[in-house]
Amino acid sequence: MDATDKRIISLLKTDSRRSAADIATLLGMDEEQAASRIKRLESSGVIVKYTAITDDAACDNDVVQAMIEVKVTPQKSKGFDAIAAEICAYSEVKSLYLMSGGYDLAVLIEGKSLKEVSLFVSEKLSAIESVIATATHFILKKYKVEGVITGESRNGRLPVQP
Repeated sequence: MDATDKRIISLLKTDSRRSAADIATLLGMDEEQAASRIKRLESSGVIVKYTAITDDAACDNDVVQAMIEVKVTPQKSKGFDAIAAEICAYSEVKSLYLMSGGYDLAVLIEGKSLKEVSLFVSEKLSAIESVIATATHFILKKYKVEGVITGESRNGRLPVQP
């Protein structure tokens, strides 16, 4: 990966809707070169997915999200990878990170209700043999997602209740 690839990735991270023509103009190359580089970055797995960031409140999205810290016993010769693969297999899991600190993994999940999230933790996640402890944190409101201020926070002031 060279400097041009890194600039293309940076432009697409800022706005994934940018066209190859737009990127070519910004980087001083022809459209075919830009399109070819983007396709190569996609096929090699550097660019994994394009997505939209939405404001859940504006979309009337009734989903419950939680960040679950998980403490595990790493498996001999497999470390955290085997446990991570097992957790990733659940459809409720949206993101999974290996972390430093008191807990080993951070799991972001979505469910239709508090009960559904609670059942996931108690019946699925905690049932994994290597899991020692969990700490569940429900996401109440999002103020900033992927560098973008969302919802009522966009006007520069947070709402104040009388």
